Amino acid sequence: MSLLSILSSSFLLLLLSVSRGQRSSCDLCDLHMSCDCSRQGFSTVPMITQQAITLDLSFNVIAEVTEDDLRDHTPLRVLHFRGNRIEVVSCQAFTTLERLEVLDLSQNRLSTLNSTWFIGLGSLHTLNLLDNPYRVLGDLPLLQGVSRLRRLGIGGAALQELRRGDLEGVTHLEELTLNANNLQRYEPGSLAYIWPLGRVLVNLRGPFLTQLDLAASLLWDVSYPETQLVLSDLILTTSQSVQPFSQTTLRRVSNGSVLGQYHLVGTSTCTQFSSGATGERRSIKGNFSTDRSLSFSNVSLSDEAIISFLQVTTRAPLTFVSVDDVTMIGQGSWERANLTDHQSMDEFLVRDGKLLDTFQFSSLVQLGFLLVYPRKVSVIGCKVFALPCLTSRLMVNVEFLDLSDNLMTDMALQEALCGTDWANIPTLPDLRVLNVSGNPLKSLSVLVGLVSKLSKLTHLDVSHTGYSSMPASCSWPSTLRHLNLSWAKLTHTGPCLPVSLEVLDLSHNDLQNLVLVLPKLTELHLSGNKLLGLPAGWRFPNLHTLTIQYNTLNIFSGSDLWAYKRLHKLEAAHNKFVCSCEFVSLLQALARGAGGGGAGKGDLRLSDGVESYVCDSPLHLQGQQVRTVSLGLADCQLVLFVALVCGAVLVAVVGLAVLLGRLHAFWYIKMMWAWLRAKRSSASRRRRRLEEGGAAEPLFRYDAFVSYSERDARWVEDFLVPELEEPGAEHLTPLSLCLHKRDFLPGRFVVDNIMSAMETSRRTIFVLSEHFVSSDWCRHELHFSHLRLSAGRAEDDVLVLLEPLRRDDIPKRFCRLRRLLDSNTYLEWPPDDEQRTDFWRKLHRAVGRGEE
Repeated sequence: MSLLSILSSSFLLLLLSVSRGQRSSCDLCDLHMSCDCSRQGFSTVPMITQQAITLDLSFNVIAEVTEDDLRDHTPLRVLHFRGNRIEVVSCQAFTTLERLEVLDLSQNRLSTLNSTWFIGLGSLHTLNLLDNPYRVLGDLPLLQGVSRLRRLGIGGAALQELRRGDLEGVTHLEELTLNANNLQRYEPGSLAYIWPLGRVLVNLRGPFLTQLDLAASLLWDVSYPETQLVLSDLILTTSQSVQPFSQTTLRRVSNGSVLGQYHLVGTSTCTQFSSGATGERRSIKGNFSTDRSLSFSNVSLSDEAIISFLQVTTRAPLTFVSVDDVTMIGQGSWERANLTDHQSMDEFLVRDGKLLDTFQFSSLVQLGFLLVYPRKVSVIGCKVFALPCLTSRLMVNVEFLDLSDNLMTDMALQEALCGTDWANIPTLPDLRVLNVSGNPLKSLSVLVGLVSKLSKLTHLDVSHTGYSSMPASCSWPSTLRHLNLSWAKLTHTGPCLPVSLEVLDLSHNDLQNLVLVLPKLTELHLSGNKLLGLPAGWRFPNLHTLTIQYNTLNIFSGSDLWAYKRLHKLEAAHNKFVCSCEFVSLLQALARGAGGGGAGKGDLRLSDGVESYVCDSPLHLQGQQVRTVSLGLADCQLVLFVALVCGAVLVAVVGLAVLLGRLHAFWYIKMMWAWLRAKRSSASRRRRRLEEGGAAEPLFRYDAFVSYSERDARWVEDFLVPELEEPGAEHLTPLSLCLHKRDFLPGRFVVDNIMSAMETSRRTIFVLSEHFVSSDWCRHELHFSHLRLSAGRAEDDVLVLLEPLRRDDIPKRFCRLRRLLDSNTYLEWPPDDEQRTDFWRKLHRAVGRGEE
């Protein structure tokens, strides 16, 4: 070997070891430590939490289970490997799983089975090894140490041989599933170790076609009176093909001896196992009668095979025979078996049957020898569209009749129950249970008329039908206790329903209200309708179970529940609940087991789980589980909350109003609004004048606007105006003054005149006195001047103080005036005539200073 090949091999081994060391992980575990890691594409067993109890690795691509994969997972109780590609399982892969109860290795690629896998699995009760390519069940014995095993699945398409000792040690099974469609060799006694045996499901297509002795030997080993035998994938077309069932009748004791030819076969078989513990138990088994329960699944039957089967099982104590997914090849001509004895037949069931020659098939009238015995007859999903009255009258012992999921119309049902036969012959006199659900029935009145003759009827199922209305009055059997009218098209109920009912199912209709009085009713099912509320409880005094899921139920209260005096179970989830405080409190109390109902005893429980109750409104709680909702004062005491909020708002508004009043905010706002309105009016007039082509007004028309109180008008007119407009000194320039008496335009708002005067005057002269301070219009003019100054449209105004003013005499809202007086920026009118010349000179200079 070259150095290059050695290095390449080493490198590949290194990569392999690294890749194995880097195991993927799975954290899909719930609070119960159940880890669902199925369908995740894992190629190796992933790492999970060591506290896992259930691990599902189904339908991945795992090819190998090593001894390190599950070493630290001792708490595991359930382990699924179904649908992988496992070819190799380490001998010690499951050694540490002492608590493991369920192991599923089905649908993998295990070509050999190893008994060392199961050493130490003392707690294992379910093992599934189906559909793996092993030819035999590995080394002997395969399951020696698994003493608690109760469910076992073995076999597959590749299984060819079952040997005595393969399952030694397995002594008690509740269920055995064996896929032996291609079994070639069966050693008698291979399954004889297993006893008691509850239920056996066997696929034996190949043996029933080519090796009848093998099939007979296998059936012999699993035929116990208490065992339910289910045979699948069979094609029974000849009399020879049903001969293996004779082995199930060999274990039949009549008058203390085994009958005829079967005695030798039975003796020789028992002699084979006459020694040892197995032989001793085998002898005990021979003292029992045959299987009492026999079922077929996915089977094809011909008339010849059915006749032969009836002959082979004659006088056998078969009590139950069911045929599921059956194809009938023939015409139902079974008269040749009319001498057979099947008095022990108690129940007969056919489900999903198909007739290859429907129109030639017999009406079964000739089968009185079979129909006269069973108490339970079920023909389900077989497309039966007619049942003659004569056939019905043959079933004199029938107490349970199931004709569901067929094609029976009202007319066909009328014929089946002999509704058109006027002969005074009772039909189905002992019938107690009738199921005609899933048929295209339309008229409920027809049904009522038919069942009224059934004097012992207690249970009636007419669900999944086309009933859309109820008759005004009905005559039901007085014995009727259970009525199923679910999955119909009923829009209302009336007095038609019998008062004798104890269980009523009206689920999945179109009911919007329920007006019923049923005093004996104990169960009422109303899910899937359009009900807005719970039915009145007083109408059902004995009701203990109510289901009302998937309706338009919004809310219910404790008083609604207390009206049901004996209600114990309620299922009302999956409705559009309005999560009010009362409803949330009620549901949470019920979740704690302290809710209402049951006459207020607190014994009402939500049997569908409180986690299924979800809020639909209000919007902020939508989708939230009711049990987790926490509501505050605003949700629970809305009136009190609104009163408190309104009170707080009122107090705040009053407080704010008082504060604003003390700060004269309203007066300022009023002044601001008046000023803005006047400004807009002035601008509008100016714009309109310009649009009309008029000349623009000069910027200032007056030197000063005089603001004074009407009570000071004499001083203004006698002293101020003459001195400023007609000064006596020659060096003083005459000034133009704006007076409200003289210059205000009549017809305009006073505020507009004031604003116009101020806007067209260079300055404002305020003649201050006690009269000025108490005048509203003077206060307006002073405030407008302040606003004008704040807008940058005027220089300092001129204040003339006619008389001394104390600071406290000026209202606080005149903050600017108070500030000006504090700073001595004003002219004071002198009382002496000698000082007045200087006063007028200063005032003239103050008003006339500056040029535009």
